[in-house]
Amino acid sequence: MADPRIFSLDEAERALPLVRKIVADVQRVYEEWREAVASYELVAAGAKADGPESEALEQLRTDVARYAEQMAGLIDEVQEIGCELKDVRLGLVDFYALLDDRLVYLCWRMDEQSITHWHELDAGFGGRQPIDQSLFQGIVP
Repeated sequence: MADPRIFSLDEAERALPLVRKIVADVQRVYEEWREAVASYELVAAGAKADGPESEALEQLRTDVARYAEQMAGLIDEVQEIGCELKDVRLGLVDFYALLDDRLVYLCWRMDEQSITHWHELDAGFGGRQPIDQSLFQGIVP
């Protein structure tokens, strides 16, 4: 893995409008993908196992693949910004930051207006802690 991009709190906040838009797109495509998978499974369950794939089933399979490809592209966009999409449904995104010379995550969720929490790299969402501005004073320009 290449060295991660390290964000100051201010830099992460400035990236939020773009991240929010991409994550909203990922969530929309994810729901379309889920619906396509459910439709595919329903139609496939009624298909003959030894028969050729119907046109409808083939189209649904194509739709599932197309939505998966769109999601992958959008997730790549998030990663190109330098952050990580941790949970599509929650819209959970982590930004690498420094705290006392160690890597941590600034943690943001789609329903939050700004970045208000952080956590250790191995703590996950359950280990989120409110941001104390004095802790991140050294990384805020």
